[in-house]
This record gives sequence, structure tokens and C-alpha cells, in this order.
Amino acid sequence: MTVKSIRRAIFLDRDGTISPDEFGYIKDPDLYHLYPETPDALRIFKELGYLIFIVTNQSGIARGYLNLAQLDKVHEKMLRLISDAGIQLDGIYFSPYHIDGIVQPYNIDHEDRKPGIGMFKQASAEYSFDPCQSFMIGDRGTDIGFAQNSNMKSILLLSGNGKEEMGKLISSDAEYKPDFICENILTAAEMIKRFFS
Repeated sequence: MTVKSIRRAIFLDRDGTISPDEFGYIKDPDLYHLYPETPDALRIFKELGYLIFIVTNQSGIARGYLNLAQLDKVHEKMLRLISDAGIQLDGIYFSPYHIDGIVQPYNIDHEDRKPGIGMFKQASAEYSFDPCQSFMIGDRGTDIGFAQNSNMKSILLLSGNGKEEMGKLISSDAEYKPDFICENILTAAEMIKRFFS
């Protein structure tokens, strides 16, 4: 029997992390694009041997702003842009849930919604990796909570909503605190390469 070697993983938020969060609940793939620095960052992660997962809260589905077919089209565009840069993701996971939604069956509280760890559990069921040597990178407190609840290291980016979130996350009474703060996904990748390769 072959035993899989334990690898490391990078979990990435989507909006505000690998791509701009400028159109709200995006449903038109023509509006979707990556940050210019994203391909270089993803290449660094791959060169270091990390698995790469996208984990994204998409409450717009529960709220009725877009449907699953529209989200699939956006993710097809995302995958095409990443593939065109010569990179393959290992997984994409999304949470369509929100307790305040209006679309059934998604208008519930669900552990797939970050900071819940449902999406982490999905990735863990499909791949072998060591959470303690893995990272969650994102621009919101929910991303930091996701990392903490999954026993991963967390990196808060100052792109997207990160500058607004930082003040709350570094306060003395914050429930979740980032392990590291970086300007954008590329500076995060360079930090990981320098200190964790």
C-alpha cells in the first residue's frame, strides 16, 4: 500500500485576495479579472510545493443576487485566467449560504460559511496536508477565523477590505488575530518563500 506524503496547502480567499472586490456580487464573467500580481504569487506557491485551494463565501446565492450557474461561469473565467498563466489550482470550494438569505435551501447558518470550517473539511477529505504547516490568506476577519478554527497560520492582506478589517482584528478584544499582515498576495508569497520554504 502506498502512503501519501503529507504536503502543505495554501487556502486563498477569492474577492479582495486574488481578484479585486469592486463589483459586489459578481455574476458577469466579463467583469472578472485577477490582480496583476496574482499569477506570480501562485507560481511561487507551486514552486514551493504547496497545494492551492480557493475558499470563497458566496452569500449572493442565498441572497438572490446570482445563481449557481452564474457563479460557475465566473469560476470558469477565473480558472481560464489562472490556467493561461500556467498554473493549476488543486480545488475550488464555495459557500452559498447565509442565514439572512431569501433563497432556499441556502438561507441557513452552515459550517461551510467562513469562519466555519466546512470548506476546510472538504479539502481535507480530498487531499492529505498538514494544517499546521499550511496558510489561509485573505482580506477579512472571516478568513482569519477560518485559519484559526482549522489550526492553520493566517495572513491578512491589505488589499480588498483588508485595511478596514485590520483595525478590528488587531484590537485587544478581537476574537481572531492574524499571524501575519502583508500588502497583497505577492508580498505574502514572498514572505512564505523567505521564511517557510
